[in-house]
Amino acid sequence: MLIELAESIKEFGMVTPIITRPKEDGNGYEVIAGQRRVRASQLAGIDTVPAFVLPLDRDRAIITLVDSNIQRENVLPSERAFAYKMKLEAMKRQGFRTDLTSSQLGTKLRTDDIVAQGFGVGKTTVQRFIRLTELITPILQMVDEEKIALTPAAELSFLRKEEQKNLLVTMESEEATPSLSQAQRMKKLSQQGRLDMDTIFAIMTEEKGNQKETLKFSADRIKKYFPKNTTPKQMEDFIIKLLERELQRKRNRDSR
Repeated sequence: MLIELAESIKEFGMVTPIITRPKEDGNGYEVIAGQRRVRASQLAGIDTVPAFVLPLDRDRAIITLVDSNIQRENVLPSERAFAYKMKLEAMKRQGFRTDLTSSQLGTKLRTDDIVAQGFGVGKTTVQRFIRLTELITPILQMVDEEKIALTPAAELSFLRKEEQKNLLVTMESEEATPSLSQAQRMKKLSQQGRLDMDTIFAIMTEEKGNQKETLKFSADRIKKYFPKNTTPKQMEDFIIKLLERELQRKRNRDSR
């Protein structure tokens, strides 16, 4: 992707200027938005690029940086989580009021409401992503790899670090990840101080409804053996009866 961007810049130039700010020590400038375009320009052999220089302090620079980077495609959940957290903390340090009133909504907005609106997502989504920053690294990586969904992962983030390590050991040994219901139960037990390794193992080795083995085959293969308009359930019941009858015949033969 970077090479393609470099080729595009080399052919058409950089259309959108990068955003920079003066470094706090007065020695040069810091790129706030447009790092990829700068790297691509360097690959293309271009030494200078158009830039806006804005008088931003550290927190305002963080907010601008997050707003720029979060718009990229293929942003990992972990990247989004820390980006949301950085912006939220920077906004609070900047003095954004947490009781801002919206004339359109007629309600008071917290800082996380403002962050959510800025990214076009719900406040609950922002809160769940920020919770991911409390996960130990291996479990957070499983979220990035789409092995654990956002909502159960957010519930798991309430587990203490040692409990998360015990859960990780169990997930690896059993080759399983927790459902939302299991994650919620572990969170509740953790809050009650009752989540030990044995309890985690017991929860994780439960048979889930979607883990029950099923046997499927095409209806086209068997419908020729049944009268027209026979339902799939009727087909299933008939096949089970035939199998039971054959099993009983076999037992009778073996008992002679």
